[in-house]
Amino acid sequence: MANDDREKSERSVSRRAFLKGGAIATGALSAALIPAVGAEAQLPDAVELDPRHSTVALKVNGVAYRKEIPNRTTLLQFLREDLKLTGTKMGCDRMQCGACTVIVNGRNVYSCTTLAVEAAGGEVLTIEGLAKDDVLHPIQQAFVEHSGYQCGFCTSGQIMSTKVFLDRMPNPTEDQARLALSGNLCRCAAYKKILESVMAASRLTRA
Repeated sequence: MANDDREKSERSVSRRAFLKGGAIATGALSAALIPAVGAEAQLPDAVELDPRHSTVALKVNGVAYRKEIPNRTTLLQFLREDLKLTGTKMGCDRMQCGACTVIVNGRNVYSCTTLAVEAAGGEVLTIEGLAKDDVLHPIQQAFVEHSGYQCGFCTSGQIMSTKVFLDRMPNPTEDQARLALSGNLCRCAAYKKILESVMAASRLTRA
């Protein structure tokens, strides 16, 4: 009987140790993820850590936000559900189609697999932030004029990837454009028109 009691006690301690260790590991994982995108930010001003929730500060389309969110919240969820910026689309949710592409600190990223806490202290640009005073950005104008879309679901991601690409390479070849946008898929297979739109955008942005 004494042996049975001792075995039960050992199992109970073991379970408690496991749960405690898991909570510590979760907090450590969250802390490790923070600097990935906004490494230049001062951590105390950017994010307040908790094993489950963080208060994240960042700029989206030039507007500063500070919100408490679950640590598991993706940047896509944060944009669509918390900020109601629904121009960024949920496609595959597996970093394969590019429909969710946004720009973080000058880099195009898949927001479906980027945690919001990773963007803490950074600057995010979405499709809603391109047009100024109801005037379309030249890339948007090019996509309209050259029909670089069909259903339009992938278009915001295509445009955001195009912006980063043309910012880095304003006078590309068609092959360079194809390679740069290879991470953005189009369900309608409108690739010919998308390529025409990108090349037209390159001319408009240089004008």
